[in-house]
This record gives sequence, structure tokens and C-alpha cells, in this order.
Amino acid sequence: MKFEIKATEFFLEQTKKLKDKDRLLIKEKIQLIKQNPYRNKRIHSKFFSKVFRVRLNLSGKETRLIYVIIEPNIILVCLLERKKDYKDLERYLRKL
Repeated sequence: MKFEIKATEFFLEQTKKLKDKDRLLIKEKIQLIKQNPYRNKRIHSKFFSKVFRVRLNLSGKETRLIYVIIEPNIILVCLLERKKDYKDLERYLRKL
């Protein structure tokens, strides 16, 4: 099945602030997601059943790229810093 990648406005704002090296890493991970979106770890959510995360290390910070699969779309939701413990995740998902 062909998936189409879509990004939220919040995700686009977050990536604009990053260094070129970090943006390139995210782009590579997005290509892997597009090939097989179910390969990463699933996250439990109140709003969606197919929420996943990808581990990243952006500029020395443990970061997670969060995405939701609503077939045939893959929606890139946000980048979460690991130290915040996913507290803001439900708030970002509610905006979808």
C-alpha cells in the first residue's frame, strides 16, 4: 500500500528551528517510515489506535518523532523531547 506523508503545522514549525544536520536525519527517518510505517514502537493514546514513535538524537538531545497512521496517510505530529515524558503528547494529538 502506498502511504502519503502529511505534516502538522506544529511539526513544520519545530523542524524550521533545527540545524541542517538534524533536518537531514529526520528526512532519512521519514523515508524509512514511508517504506514500512509499522516498524517502529507503538504508543498508547486516548484518541488514536495507530500512534508510533521513532527515536532520534538531535543535537545531543533524546527526541522522539511522533506520527499517526490514518490510512492511507501518515501524519507527522510532533518532535518530543524525551525528558518531558510524553506529557504534552495527548494535547498535540487532540489537535488532529
